[in-house]
Amino acid sequence: MIRLDGTTLNAGQLARIAAGEAVELDAAALAKVAENRQVIDRILAEKRVVYGINTGFGQFATVVIPEDQLAQLQLNLVRSHAAGVGEPLPKDQTRALMAARINCLLKAHSGIRPEPIHLLAACLNADVVPVIPSLGSVGASGDLAPLAHMALLLVGEGLAWSAAGPIPGAQALAAAGLKPVTLQPKEGLALINGTQMITALGNLAVARLRKLVPLADEIAALSLEALRGTRAAYDPRIHQARPHPGQIEVAAHMREILGETSEIAESHKHCNRVQDAYSLRCLPQVHGVGRDALRFAAEILERELNSATDNPMIFTDTQESRSGGNFHGQYPAFACDLLAIATCDLASISERRQERLVNPAYSDLPAFLCRNGGLESGFMMAHVTSAALVSEMKGLAHPACVDTIPTSAGKEDHVSMGPIAARKLIRAVDMLEQVLAIEARMALEGVRIVALKPAAGLQPLLDRLAAACAPWQDRPMYADLQATVEALRAHTA
Repeated sequence: MIRLDGTTLNAGQLARIAAGEAVELDAAALAKVAENRQVIDRILAEKRVVYGINTGFGQFATVVIPEDQLAQLQLNLVRSHAAGVGEPLPKDQTRALMAARINCLLKAHSGIRPEPIHLLAACLNADVVPVIPSLGSVGASGDLAPLAHMALLLVGEGLAWSAAGPIPGAQALAAAGLKPVTLQPKEGLALINGTQMITALGNLAVARLRKLVPLADEIAALSLEALRGTRAAYDPRIHQARPHPGQIEVAAHMREILGETSEIAESHKHCNRVQDAYSLRCLPQVHGVGRDALRFAAEILERELNSATDNPMIFTDTQESRSGGNFHGQYPAFACDLLAIATCDLASISERRQERLVNPAYSDLPAFLCRNGGLESGFMMAHVTSAALVSEMKGLAHPACVDTIPTSAGKEDHVSMGPIAARKLIRAVDMLEQVLAIEARMALEGVRIVALKPAAGLQPLLDRLAAACAPWQDRPMYADLQATVEALRAHTA
């Protein structure tokens, strides 16, 4: 069980919640939420006019709402803003979004009562998960549409997932023994105003990339052995002279994996090749900047995961409400776009190593790693698949955050398009995993053909792959690729 307190949630924990782990709410954080709510009660008692509490929204911010209609105002907001379209978010991504919003509300700047937070956590723990369309947010004024679909469930409306498919939200709550809440002033806005779709998806990508990025080094090292490459380019003196942290880390990782030599390395010790192609020689420089990009983007995304992204912000110490722009998604949008670029580049250099593994012009290996070429096609089409994935990833690497379309009658005149950045990042990470699996399967076959022992540091990965995939003879390739994906997941678990 993971405790949510508004300050300590990280990408790995969010991924565990997405996969089904339960949550508990920190008592001290809830006490601060209750105290923060008193500011709203005081504003209402003093009959102050404050945006989002007793006014309309956006273009209607100057319209003052009568006291007897304040609850209806919040319900109308949630209903009208639940305007998403398209395929629903997968259930795991929705669970992550719910947990991210709970954590944001526990910052105690939203003016919400503890009751809706308790219900949202109870829904997570009972696996009562709303159906949230994936399209419809521009990532400024928060992820309004996705979060409004989430909020509908809390008032007993909208749709929720069941084993049989989508069912009415009220039915899903009742089946779990839960009761909907009646929204009080400010609470509809508190539930929907934030960057949690961008942030949740971005952090799920971070959790996966923290495994895939170092795995790419291991797979590349296996390719290097299959291609009879040299370790010389990983000499620490080279990298200390250009001391980018990621570059130094990758070079060190390659030395750790490959050791000083191996049976394969000794077999070509006196060959006439002077240096390897860039896809092997420049591994530290290319994989390294990917590591640095991941470190930078993860810092932004995990900070955003523990931030208050509401408007207006409610400050307990001064009993004030202040309008600002913490809902703007540019920070997590930039981070997601950067990660999509880094992910694409890791896949691109992997595909180039694959070309060397299957093309006899570049190595001593047989064409397409076939022992009976002509009768068999070997890994010919696997490389084509990889090329197709990398080409599509280049499109996904185009930044979404450089676009903006003004909305809300010009009031929201610059938006982040962060949800687009986050969704395409998730797709890019999926594709990277497949591209790396194709390289791993090819490299395994290459090492088998060389028939000499690779570096001892590669043995755990090699054993895992070899157990999953028999020596190649033409058979349905997809089964080997899926078995390789599962073996790599087990290897990095």
